[in-house]
Amino acid sequence: MYSFDSRVRYSEVDDRGKLTFTSIIDYFQDCSSFHSEDTGVGIDYLKREHMAWVLSSWRIEVERYPLHGERVTVSTWPYQFQGFYGWRNYLMNDETGKRLACANTLWVLLDTDTGRPVRVPAQMGEAYQMEPPLPMESSPRKMKLPEGMEAREPFAVHRFHLDTNHHVNNGKYILMAEEYLPMEFEIGCMRAEYRKSAVYGDIIYPYARIGEKQVTVALCQEDGNPYVIIELERKHD
Repeated sequence: MYSFDSRVRYSEVDDRGKLTFTSIIDYFQDCSSFHSEDTGVGIDYLKREHMAWVLSSWRIEVERYPLHGERVTVSTWPYQFQGFYGWRNYLMNDETGKRLACANTLWVLLDTDTGRPVRVPAQMGEAYQMEPPLPMESSPRKMKLPEGMEAREPFAVHRFHLDTNHHVNNGKYILMAEEYLPMEFEIGCMRAEYRKSAVYGDIIYPYARIGEKQVTVALCQEDGNPYVIIELERKHD
């Protein structure tokens, strides 16, 4: 298991002083990138080998949003490699060790020259120490759109949406989807399935279905095929 300690910054909280959901995503993404860098299979290694990890799907559960100034510990570990797939868990605890949030993710390793999946090299598999998976509710990787999805105003992908792979960052899609949440809707669980990477200049055509307890958002290409499908469940008190 790889972990780092941090403190909730003012730049990471909402108007109630709570850590935002997308900041939790940023902590999780940062933790796995730190892990990869410290094991020698980080960004430079991937670029040199013409490979990139692409997120296929994930589920994030939030038990409590920490407040501004709280100290947190963020952890991650892979628990399985199979072919070109990799599974990884994430965990955020408060300073007493109580769980704040957790995640289960599925990744695909791509050859950046061909855009096709490639088997996880032995060097990469040996760099990580496997740990048992978190006992989380399992969700199907493939998501279906519910009836009643309504078209919203299209918008363009900007440069601030991009990451080092020159694609829209995984967390930025979720930030886009949050725009369609009702006021006072606090996310307790999020599921997302990523189908195609959006790049700078692409136009995103959003569709949303707004329910009292669940909001589903599809961020699509012009032909209606999704870049990503996102399901957001309201947090229970």
